[in-house]
Amino acid sequence: MAADAKMLRVRARIVNAIRDYFDSQDFVEVETPVRVANPGQELHLDAFAAGQGDDGSPRYLITSPEHHMKRLLGAGHARVFQLTRCFRKEEKGPHHQPEFTMLEWYRAGQTLDAVAADAQALLSVAAAAAGRAPPRASLYTTIRQLFAQHVGVDLVGDESESRLRACLEAAGHATVPGDGWDDLFFRVFLDHIEPAMDPEQPTFVFDWPLPLAALARRKPGNPAVAERFELYASGLELCNAFGELLDAEEQRRRFTEELQERGRRQKVVYPIDNALIEALPRIASPAAGAALGVDRLVMWATGARDIREVVAFPEG
Repeated sequence: MAADAKMLRVRARIVNAIRDYFDSQDFVEVETPVRVANPGQELHLDAFAAGQGDDGSPRYLITSPEHHMKRLLGAGHARVFQLTRCFRKEEKGPHHQPEFTMLEWYRAGQTLDAVAADAQALLSVAAAAAGRAPPRASLYTTIRQLFAQHVGVDLVGDESESRLRACLEAAGHATVPGDGWDDLFFRVFLDHIEPAMDPEQPTFVFDWPLPLAALARRKPGNPAVAERFELYASGLELCNAFGELLDAEEQRRRFTEELQERGRRQKVVYPIDNALIEALPRIASPAAGAALGVDRLVMWATGARDIREVVAFPEG
């Protein structure tokens, strides 16, 4: 199974429409390295090894261009976007490929709402490029609202692992011994929340719990959650966006905690990206950025059921 000639033409129109949109918003298209020393510490992302650098230290293929994109913000670029190939181990299925195309964009001096408006616009331009009807009006909600409605738990966002486990069990949800905070969360999210989303209505899910903040800042006025959204449509997670954390000390602390947790789970531990940390104080505040899966956007726009239908040379 692979994209046919018709699909490849539609995909090309969507990619061109993406570029046209960002050009209209005065963005600069950039290219950053795909072979790096610091691919990030997120627990559920594992990078492919890619030899060694001149200093003999390991190199990896990027799971995302996020670190270098934020360094460009620190160098004074206010609006940048990139279409690039990314690589993630152990990701294969109807919605996943180990090698895929990512769109990332960043706005310095602007909030997460501006990036959400970009994501909404990209749905419209992709639909138009594919010749389908415009998307329905989007639903905007929060993790707390979804957990209350579909899980029966009032999730504040800063619960400890033991407290989260107790809340889930009290609501009648089985938990697995040894699961970490993120495992407990995503089991119920994938089993009870994602299936309940209306496949015909794009849904923006804001205010993610603090343990899932990654590179997002705490939400002003509600420090129990991160300033983050994910966009879902037709059963697909399309976009993940942050109000960017610009506090170098807090970012180093998070990287260190994630590094230690990766070690505890016997995962490869990657070096902390000091160049990124040093760039953060130079970024115009606030700042926001997003990552969007281009293959999945094409799936949504064309109605494809399997990611291999929209890729010229899929793996597997």
